[in-house]
Amino acid sequence: MDNVQSGLGSYVESWSPQAVTDTDDLLPGPVAALSAVLDQPEPVAMAGDPLPPLWHWLYFLQWPNQRDLGEDGHPAHGHFLPPIPNRRRMFAGGRCEIIEPLRVGEPAQRISILNTVATKHGTTGELLFVTVRNEYSQHGRACLVEEQDIVYRSGRSGGPHPSELDTSATPHSDEPWRLPLQPDPTTLFRFSALTANAHRIHYDAPYAREEEGYPGLVVHGPLLVLAMLELVRLNAPSRPVRSLSYRLRRPVFAGEHLIACGTPADRNAALHITTHREPRHATAEVTYA
Repeated sequence: MDNVQSGLGSYVESWSPQAVTDTDDLLPGPVAALSAVLDQPEPVAMAGDPLPPLWHWLYFLQWPNQRDLGEDGHPAHGHFLPPIPNRRRMFAGGRCEIIEPLRVGEPAQRISILNTVATKHGTTGELLFVTVRNEYSQHGRACLVEEQDIVYRSGRSGGPHPSELDTSATPHSDEPWRLPLQPDPTTLFRFSALTANAHRIHYDAPYAREEEGYPGLVVHGPLLVLAMLELVRLNAPSRPVRSLSYRLRRPVFAGEHLIACGTPADRNAALHITTHREPRHATAEVTYA
């Protein structure tokens, strides 16, 4: 674990959680459910089919007891949750290498380890960056290696957010790949249920506004990432993804019109999420096998 100094770092100087191993049968039900949330006419994968990139986020879920949730809906304590006061969590980005895709309906194993911890000072105050590395396998063969970057702060966000939302404005894009979306509170509720995410910023509008300083419900970062990857699945279905990286930059809010945009190249594709407010709320790059 990286050395950390002063401030938030003082709370994690001796924090060194051990590796954790989990298993999951990767049953077809969650794939069918997310396919419905994305308005697909039928499940995008059935038993025995390869799982689309990052759809393993539907599996290996943790469901703590209700009494073990914090005021914000997140678990009050957790194996890879840093012990800082008044902890607030933000999904920042990640990377994934796909050696071979996981298969729906076949038992899988995940080994999770704490990779790095670092403090940084930005315009909104001190932040704690935690990276967790997950290794997935099936039938004793390595399939995926993923790193997730989670950012924590102590106290509410100080970031610049719009005071009011314009849910009628529509963005524009001339890029070859485009997928328009308008996530509403029902979409966010269903996605929260599918990913065991009880963070109140996604379904409790008064809490999101009054306690965390947002102008409305926040669209899940993972949902934005999966929307970008839908461009690849829909437009290049015969191109297996070898690796991908993504970064979440600015939040999108429920009711806003967005477009997942993509520009393909010979061996890769550049993707991003745009609204009328911001050209790149999230970005991703996919490399083909």
